[in-house]
Amino acid sequence: MVVTGGASGIGAAVAERLASHGAEVALLDRDEVALRRVVDRISTRGERAAAFCVDVTDAEALERAVDEFTGRTGRLDVLVTSAGIQRYGDVLETSRALWDEVLAVNVTGTFLAARACLPALRRSRRGAVVVVSSVQGAASQTGVVAYAASKGALGAFARAMALDEARHGVRVNSVSPGSVETPMLRASAERFGGAAGADELLDRWGRAHPLGRLATPDEVASVVAFLASEDAAFVTGEDVRVDGGLLAGIPVLLPEPGRSGGEPEAPR
Repeated sequence: MVVTGGASGIGAAVAERLASHGAEVALLDRDEVALRRVVDRISTRGERAAAFCVDVTDAEALERAVDEFTGRTGRLDVLVTSAGIQRYGDVLETSRALWDEVLAVNVTGTFLAARACLPALRRSRRGAVVVVSSVQGAASQTGVVAYAASKGALGAFARAMALDEARHGVRVNSVSPGSVETPMLRASAERFGGAAGADELLDRWGRAHPLGRLATPDEVASVVAFLASEDAAFVTGEDVRVDGGLLAGIPVLLPEPGRSGGEPEAPR
């Protein structure tokens, strides 16, 4: 199994979850120090993992890593694409260079990883691809035009690829998490936390979800592991939201029973 973005956050949690299920996992990431840390943690439990320091925008490096891994294992059944970056700005604030950076990692990196892995996945005849997208592919906050565009593209990419690969026995699905307690989210909170601080902002973001908290990376990883498994053998072309109910509602609150209050504003 190959996991891109495996050095931290959701990717690391996915790699650890798959390894705990007996899979031999290749972790790909450009952060070599963090990558080694995750692989060492997996290995100390007697599970199997290999580290490849690779930038997902480098097609040749991706192909070399996948060829080396499949040459050693003899097969490849699962690809999970979790590598991604977050950048901020509206259209006028987003430079061409920043736009290109986000699309290169989040979208082109996913495409290149799929191209590198597909020959082996097709040979497997029961391959699975899970694309880590975001709720922001369906509903966006302000100031993230490049990021939201990239996540919307990933949903469309996964659906199109699912149709193309079905005849080869390869299933393709995506997951769309809400706010997840990852280093990337904390970096955002530190940037925008202001006087209240990052912890307070993270708590506010968590309370915005109907379940009242942030997700953990392992909670997303459990859904990814299901989609990658034979338990999901007839599931393809789907996007599974792991968002604590975030996109299930509209921002209109009715008064609680027994409490006075004016008429609630009707949704528009």
